[in-house]
Amino acid sequence: MFGFGKKEELFAPCEGRCIPLKEVHDPVFSGGMMGEGVAIIPAIGELCAPCDGEIIVLPESLHAVGIRTKNGAEILLHIGIDTVNMNGDGFTTTLKVGDKVSVGDLLVKVDLEKVKNAGYEATTPIVITNMEKVKILEKTESRNVTKGEKLVSYKCA
Repeated sequence: MFGFGKKEELFAPCEGRCIPLKEVHDPVFSGGMMGEGVAIIPAIGELCAPCDGEIIVLPESLHAVGIRTKNGAEILLHIGIDTVNMNGDGFTTTLKVGDKVSVGDLLVKVDLEKVKNAGYEATTPIVITNMEKVKILEKTESRNVTKGEKLVSYKCA
């Protein structure tokens, strides 16, 4: 058995409604198949870094961003449900894989009205994908949050 190190936190990437993953209308996230965390129904279309780290995933569709923290936690922001089908329409970023980000740095701008008009939800799961290396200490769920507010506390192995 291994011990866990220093406590880390994930912060709200935007203003919105924080909900439990089990309420996300996608069985991959609601069933915990991608990992543990929370989701935000964004009120604004600017999603910022929930933690310090390095961009490790950024598909051409810009519907998701993966960040690895210095202690090895891998965080995924999945912007919307099935928005990969939009092929990047309505999403913009200046980032690329390998870029370093700090909490609050702008990751992706998304046109929430365009997402809605395309028939998709903007609900954004924020999950730790490598749970074998992470122990969740506490999660914020089911309330309105402001950008930068603490959402999840965890420790890395």
